[in-house]
Amino acid sequence: MKPTLQLRIGQQLTMTPQLQQAIRLLQLPVAELNTQLEQLLTENVMLDLDEPAPSPAEGNLELDAPPPDPASGGTPDDETPADNWDDAESESGAVADSPAGDESDSLLWSESSAGGSSNWDGEAGRPEPSDRANETLHAHLLWQLETEHFEPREVLMGQGLVDAMNDAGYLTESLPVILENLQSSGTFSLDELEQTLTKVQGLDPAGIGARDLGECIRIQLRQLSPGVPGLTLALAITVDGLDLVAEQQLGMLRRRLGVSEAELDGALALIRNCHPKPGLAVQPSAPDYIVPDVFVRKRNGRWTVDVNRSTTPRLKVNQAYADLVRGDNDHATLRNQLQEARWLVRSLEIRNDTLLKVAMCIVDRQAAFLERGEEAMRPMVLRDVAELVEMHESTISRVTANKYMHTPRGLFEFRHFFSSQVTGDDGSEQSSTAIRARIKKLISQEDPGKPLSDRQLAALLSKQGIQVARRTVAKYREGMHIEPSSERKRRPQR
Repeated sequence: MKPTLQLRIGQQLTMTPQLQQAIRLLQLPVAELNTQLEQLLTENVMLDLDEPAPSPAEGNLELDAPPPDPASGGTPDDETPADNWDDAESESGAVADSPAGDESDSLLWSESSAGGSSNWDGEAGRPEPSDRANETLHAHLLWQLETEHFEPREVLMGQGLVDAMNDAGYLTESLPVILENLQSSGTFSLDELEQTLTKVQGLDPAGIGARDLGECIRIQLRQLSPGVPGLTLALAITVDGLDLVAEQQLGMLRRRLGVSEAELDGALALIRNCHPKPGLAVQPSAPDYIVPDVFVRKRNGRWTVDVNRSTTPRLKVNQAYADLVRGDNDHATLRNQLQEARWLVRSLEIRNDTLLKVAMCIVDRQAAFLERGEEAMRPMVLRDVAELVEMHESTISRVTANKYMHTPRGLFEFRHFFSSQVTGDDGSEQSSTAIRARIKKLISQEDPGKPLSDRQLAALLSKQGIQVARRTVAKYREGMHIEPSSERKRRPQR
């Protein structure tokens, strides 16, 4: 075929670098956004922190403030009035339920004691004992290997056993595999490794070094006095009866062991007092603190939304550097950084504006939930919000991902307010979240001796005008981790 040239006119949507950056920042949670902004601050000389100067009103407040009270030793401004707790919370960006004061108190203590010989006790003349609160389980066990009566060969094998433990204190590898890994440190036998494991299992905390839950509980039970009532029976249960205990098949377990109900209850009390994950007693899991992106409050009878701007640094373009490169063609790199800085500042403004629009739309539609709870939740999907704010559904999906809203009812993810709908008998639309709340309420009010089945729950919901199938009720119940009626009857509420 002969090659030819053709002209075609068409339209094509192209994402500019500025738009790509705005979309990327829009979907980032607060922690990742702060990390990226800190990195950009160090790389781009055209970016600078925007630290707002105190307003004249604030200066007048300080000048007109009453003098300090000599009796109290402080000014009246040292205390925050109860009516201003919401404003103080908004400026700090902290969640009301989060114990944020612990870390700040320890930081103030370390800074105040940094001068001079801060770790030296002047009266005793020796250093204060170090704080071992942040010690890991592995470090705690290795320290005991060095201080307890372990032979040098046992220390090497003990280190291999400790390295094979997870944070809960359980061995994650079999003894032959651990023995194979120790061949580079020397020649050891399997019998020696098993004897060392027995000694390691006697270290603190009780129960570490176990290979399963039964062995973990047996290690802890064997540290009790032999004369404790029910100890022998408790040890027998840990061998092959823990599955029946987990399934609440206590009658079958009692018949298998040939014991009375009182004897079984005494043995189970000993088992329940044991720690199933002893390693976490030394190395507790770090709490995850969630910083809300927006605050929702009721002011003068209306719900208001405020963006939590204290969670991210405020950036601005360094105008002094920008004036230097203006009209200068010799600094192409600086001009590129200036353009990137302007794009970034604008992208952050777009992110906050979009976040505020979506949050206001959610609050306006779910005002009944904020007033009365989950039973008043209205059905809402991404399309509903997208039409109101005139954006694409994919943009709304990015905004609502990993974003949190602090309300008088608690801290919720944006996506918590989205749910499917079920049409009632009267044509009204019911949210699946509201139906789950109704099911949970009905189960909480049932007779423990005669729990409601899924079919009965569906019938009660039908009387309330909500038509749902039995399978739907079962799906919602399982999603809330509620047992079926047969298991709820075996587990009476006390």
